[in-house]
Amino acid sequence: MLDGRRIAGHYCRPNSLRFGPMAEPSTSDIDALVGPATPHFAYQLRARVRELIEELPADHPVRRYGEEKMRLLDDLGHASSKAETGGRESQERIGWETVPSSAPADDPLPRRR
Repeated sequence: MLDGRRIAGHYCRPNSLRFGPMAEPSTSDIDALVGPATPHFAYQLRARVRELIEELPADHPVRRYGEEKMRLLDDLGHASSKAETGGRESQERIGWETVPSSAPADDPLPRRR
């Protein structure tokens, strides 16, 4: 119970955690969300970036940066990897057609209509 009673030998006060207002978001905050992104979680992370920047003015540099990263996450949602580093595998390679999804984020699969 969290009603001011002892739990496992510790006294718990109800509503004892209070958070102050968050500082203005930075590009580092956005990078921390986007950095480990994978196609599977791209849209969840995109929603978090949107929430982070939604109260910033339209011309705010962090908002513009966040919107750019949201576009990357949208592309990543239709891809199989970010493919930001390293060389590309040739589509002429034997067996390429057996790769289920080989689209990188900068050249994602076509969107369904």
